[in-house]
Amino acid sequence: MSITIREAQKTDCPRLLELIKELAVYEKAPDAVTVTLEHFEETGFGPNPVWKAFVAEQDGIIAGFSLYYVRYSTWKGARMYLEDILVTEEMRGKGIGKLLFDRLIVEAMEKNFNGMVWQVLEWNEPAINFYKKYAANFDPEWINCSLEF
Repeated sequence: MSITIREAQKTDCPRLLELIKELAVYEKAPDAVTVTLEHFEETGFGPNPVWKAFVAEQDGIIAGFSLYYVRYSTWKGARMYLEDILVTEEMRGKGIGKLLFDRLIVEAMEKNFNGMVWQVLEWNEPAINFYKKYAANFDPEWINCSLEF
């Protein structure tokens, strides 16, 4: 099995959106994805992109992705925020998640970010166990907040 990790391109957006919807189903929120393809493409590949992604590809098929953006901490400085990482169900257990995560770490170091942060659902034991392999810190003190517009 030969997996290629590469930067996402605009032409990958329809497949990425499919995978994002697959992730939403896995996370028990199938109706939560409301972003349109046009908005997704514009915010990733328009004149002012706000996100970047890597894809894992096998034989021309995208089997996984990781998507991040830059977050600024007044305490720590510029950090990578991992929004999503997903490997399709049929491709899990083949080391693809590790390849994607390791590529993110390289990217963060190349861009002189001083860390990477992300969220994981408390019931998602496979993901938690994956992150523990990297000696990730889990912070139970913070409560997530958001506003919808």
